[in-house]
Amino acid sequence: MRILHTPGGIAPPFSRYSHGVEAKNVSRWLSVSGQVGVASDGNLAEGAAAQMEQAWRNIFEVLASARMAPENLVKITAFLTSREDLGTFREVRDRLLGAAQPASSLVVVAGLADPAWLVEIEALAAA
Repeated sequence: MRILHTPGGIAPPFSRYSHGVEAKNVSRWLSVSGQVGVASDGNLAEGAAAQMEQAWRNIFEVLASARMAPENLVKITAFLTSREDLGTFREVRDRLLGAAQPASSLVVVAGLADPAWLVEIEALAAA
């Protein structure tokens, strides 16, 4: 059984997808679509650090809609458009995730779907 999560606390999807898809079996799994620095009002945060923080807030909203928390994160994958933002990404991630230590991949890419987006983060959680 799949349960789709697109909470009202974040901007609606930009295309045909859900912000989260929960798969129920023996365990509960939640796949969180790539989140960017766009707030629930549709505004893009200004600057890399602010976009990173908003992307994490969006992930936390999806987790909360599934009755999960950062501690339930199993895997994250982050995409940055600039290698120079790597240190900032790590600082923001570590500060916001606290003690949670999910598996993590980070890729520097030439660009994202919208050229104004500087970061995109996807996640997998289990409870």
